[in-house]
Amino acid sequence: MQSSVIEMIYTHRYEVIEQWKNEMITFQENEFTESSPQRVVTYINQEFADVIIGTLEMDEEEARERLRSFSERLIHSGWPLSYFTKGLQLFRRVLLSFMTTDNTIPSSKVFETFQETENWIDSIVNQMVDEYTGSWEHTLEIQKLALQELSAPLIPVFEHISVMPLIGTIDTERAKLIMENLLEGIIEHRSQVVLIDITGVPVVDTMVAHHIIQAAEAVRLVGAECILVGIRPEIAQTIVNLGIDLGKFPTKSTLRKGIESGLERTNRQIVNL
Repeated sequence: MQSSVIEMIYTHRYEVIEQWKNEMITFQENEFTESSPQRVVTYINQEFADVIIGTLEMDEEEARERLRSFSERLIHSGWPLSYFTKGLQLFRRVLLSFMTTDNTIPSSKVFETFQETENWIDSIVNQMVDEYTGSWEHTLEIQKLALQELSAPLIPVFEHISVMPLIGTIDTERAKLIMENLLEGIIEHRSQVVLIDITGVPVVDTMVAHHIIQAAEAVRLVGAECILVGIRPEIAQTIVNLGIDLGKFPTKSTLRKGIESGLERTNRQIVNL
């Protein structure tokens, strides 16, 4: 940026910031800032203005790091991106207003000065958007992984007996996760019997049945036995109508009956005292 522009900005620094903060009040009527103490909003606005102008004194890498640090703190505090993109747009308008009334900038340089200011503010906007986008993508990815792990857990209920309760639809991606969790869990828990509970699966069609059969076959190959439980009457009727063959492994109507069967297969039983 031209040295004359930088000098002009620093010359009118306090007036620019003061006018900007006064006009920012119009953006503080949203739900977020209303729920924040005014002293916090005032402090953030002042720091934001200092960060914007401070980037003029820094090289590109240092400026990016300063903005990154500021953005990360805002993200973790829950500040909305829109507050700062609107704030930057307003800062640009206030700054351009001062430029048009400043006599230190030659008229022949006004357009070039405006363009440089646009590029400077746009670079800050773009980085803040990138920081917010990257943070949300990272958060969503973590949440996705957590949901995937919870969507197909293998739970040890007795020694050598584990249960995998399934809830919701089963697509190809989830079927792959079920397979991985089954095989890893069997080794980890030393399971001899695995109960796959489909009570919470709303629809069992040919594809879902295929995935379940594949999972049961994989369980058998690693030396354990699979029992399918939670077959409701409507699910049983659907399986029969579709001609799906589940005869390769035992089935039980309820989890309790499945556990009783698992205990029998491991030479134990439930005894009423």
